Amino acid sequence: MKKRLGISVYPDQATPEAIEAYIRMAAKYGFERIFTCLISASGDPEIFLSHFKAMTTCATELGMEVIADVDPGVFEIYNIEPTDLGFFKHLNLSGIRLDLGFSGHEEALMTQNDYGLAIELNMSSGNRYVENIMSYKPNVSRLYGCHNFYPHRYTGLSDAHFIKCSEQFKNLNLKTAAFVNAQSATIGPWPVSEGLCTLEKHRNLSITTQAKELFNTELIDDVIIANMFASESELKALGSIDREILTLNVKFLEGATALEKKIVLEEPHYNRGDVSAYMIRSTMSRVKYKGHAFPPHDTDDIKPGDVIIESDLYTRYTGELQLALKPMPSSGRSNRVAIVCEEELPLIHTIKPWQSFRFKTSTED
Repeated sequence: MKKRLGISVYPDQATPEAIEAYIRMAAKYGFERIFTCLISASGDPEIFLSHFKAMTTCATELGMEVIADVDPGVFEIYNIEPTDLGFFKHLNLSGIRLDLGFSGHEEALMTQNDYGLAIELNMSSGNRYVENIMSYKPNVSRLYGCHNFYPHRYTGLSDAHFIKCSEQFKNLNLKTAAFVNAQSATIGPWPVSEGLCTLEKHRNLSITTQAKELFNTELIDDVIIANMFASESELKALGSIDREILTLNVKFLEGATALEKKIVLEEPHYNRGDVSAYMIRSTMSRVKYKGHAFPPHDTDDIKPGDVIIESDLYTRYTGELQLALKPMPSSGRSNRVAIVCEEELPLIHTIKPWQSFRFKTSTED
């Protein structure tokens, strides 16, 4: 499935003009979907719905998908029947996200709606909710999954629970989404906002590192910024990441040669299938550059995140690129040429056997 980026907007938290400007800026950097919330709507209902529709009209004109968070309380307030979702279509929505659902049968019936609306399910519960819905034969092309975000520090999901819940949906071939936190943004749907993200460990990381990890799980299709308003620099940085291949930021050591830099930045890399616990090995460069000189330099002790190119002293391994996963004592024969930026070090441990990956210099951000 196509991997997309999204933003979140909360029409009751800012002026229509500010919301529209934010949407247009996000669209400029390739963002394709919007998460919004009807559950937290406040103030005069007529004014709110007027501002809400202005937001959805702007977004749809820009080709962006807009999905609103709802629960049974929203259905009750607006007198909506699960069998008739015309109210949401009137608001120019592309779909609704059920933060709290019904019995399972209602959700399946909703996917058969006459308006082409997507029905997005809460992915973070970890129960058999989605399997129950599947038993009622929904239109799976309109059935999505989307994780929660967590405004309270330390309440975000653990890695294990995130993987378990995401696999539940991906194994059914459903479109999935999760949230990242913009460090520059402060507005969410609720009064408490200590950062908004799905995974607790992401709360204080850069927006690009969060998104790289989510995409690299191969379990998440859409990455959405949960809080508003992310800065233009964050939108631009997130919009520029490669969503298909994990790309790690590195800094070169002074001793790195032009040929070594070329191998790191320009040659294709993939992790060999016969994986080592100590390093990721990308071996094609030793074949392509056989016969080239790789004099030894910077051969001191190796630490995790070091990018290594084997020197002439390693004979048949000469020119092979390696990415260190664990500390290793110096052999006096391995050239340390670059270092993965500290914040992205956890990402090196997510690279799977045969997975392709790339490097770029951190100054290119």
